[in-house]
Amino acid sequence: MTGSADILLMAGILVVYYSFEGNTRSIAEAIATAAGADLLELRPERDVGTHGFLKYPWGGRQVVMKSAPTLRPLEKDPGDYRLLFIGTPVWAFSYTPALNTFFTTVPLQGKKVALFCTHGGGPKNTLKKMRDRLAGNEVLGEIDFIEPLNHPEQKGAERAAAWAREIVAKAG
Repeated sequence: MTGSADILLMAGILVVYYSFEGNTRSIAEAIATAAGADLLELRPERDVGTHGFLKYPWGGRQVVMKSAPTLRPLEKDPGDYRLLFIGTPVWAFSYTPALNTFFTTVPLQGKKVALFCTHGGGPKNTLKKMRDRLAGNEVLGEIDFIEPLNHPEQKGAERAAAWAREIVAKAG
């Protein structure tokens, strides 16, 4: 028998994301606020400490090698939510290794999902690759943002909030 707390959770919205420098976190927080959603940040047990130029070869190598780092225990169960927003920075024209681990270890089927990414040079195939990994789910929308912390004139948080409200309305 399903209790009222279970029903409430299944009606909920969760924003799942990994953020390296804070750009994706800023968008995830704007989405969560607009959608009335919970937040779940994916945190690898050991994350890169590299900033500056060295982050590019490090991140690219991790993506090319299809790394799947061990994540710290998830504070929320994505299976308990009916709508998931999933976000990542773009590394080597793809999603990050933390998302690779998430897609591999968290069974997601029959969910409504919306995908977002942040980048400095274009999303390339990132959103398509995410969509492919989420086969068996209904993708309600996709959006990308150019380094929102470095480009406030693009009003990334406002765009994210408006998009989130559209997705929530579409999800019903």
